[in-house]
Amino acid sequence: MLNTAVKAARKAGSIITRASSDLDRLTVRSKRQKDYVSEVDHAAEEAIISVLREAYPDHAILAEESGRSEAQSDHVWVIDPLDGTTNFLHGFPQYCVSIGLLVKGKPTQGVIFDPNRNELFTASKGVGAYLNDRRIRVSKTDRLEAALMGTGFPFREVDHIDDYIRMMRNMMLATSGLRRPGAAALDLAWVAAGRIDGFWEIGLSPWDMAAGALLVREAGGLIGDLDGEDRFLETGRVVASNAKLFSAILQTLKQKG
Repeated sequence: MLNTAVKAARKAGSIITRASSDLDRLTVRSKRQKDYVSEVDHAAEEAIISVLREAYPDHAILAEESGRSEAQSDHVWVIDPLDGTTNFLHGFPQYCVSIGLLVKGKPTQGVIFDPNRNELFTASKGVGAYLNDRRIRVSKTDRLEAALMGTGFPFREVDHIDDYIRMMRNMMLATSGLRRPGAAALDLAWVAAGRIDGFWEIGLSPWDMAAGALLVREAGGLIGDLDGEDRFLETGRVVASNAKLFSAILQTLKQKG
């Protein structure tokens, strides 16, 4: 299953890379305020679904642009064909393809492909997490004041912006720095690879997190919602880090201003 997901991700990545050299010609529309989709998103998603359906015609699919298929199955492929569309449309080279497989609601396979760096992050449940076939682990940072944190601005959940600003202030004061690259799936992959020590965001969708969640866990990290519970795919609120920092991050995010 992992090899099929890798094949699909690379096929989508080729479509994205070809389009990145001709951004002015793309057709772009707004799904809602500050949320855009291009013909590249659709083409990449169609390519992924084609590969997966050929191999696993009975599996269900949950994809960002086309929604959920009618198939009923314990196996659900969760797809973000281009996570970081706004970055892509501006030529900002921080975006990726994300494909995760849920079996009875639990992530069991994960692939995140960064076409700009030709970096392929993969994970299978119980087998470990890898970057271009090299085993990766979360960071060993054990003090929050030494941690580099990633986050994402809640551009959809603007009603929660005051809460987010409070969380961001808390983290700015407690850590060595914050980064907001703009592609949540890739942020989670970077937690798994130890490039950032932790990540949190609110207002996400399952396709932003399914593959990255497995990567973090298989790299030895922890992931949960803002209460540390295993409901992040439902709530859209996620925290990920190594085991040494996880509780401290949760506590810091909950502190009042």
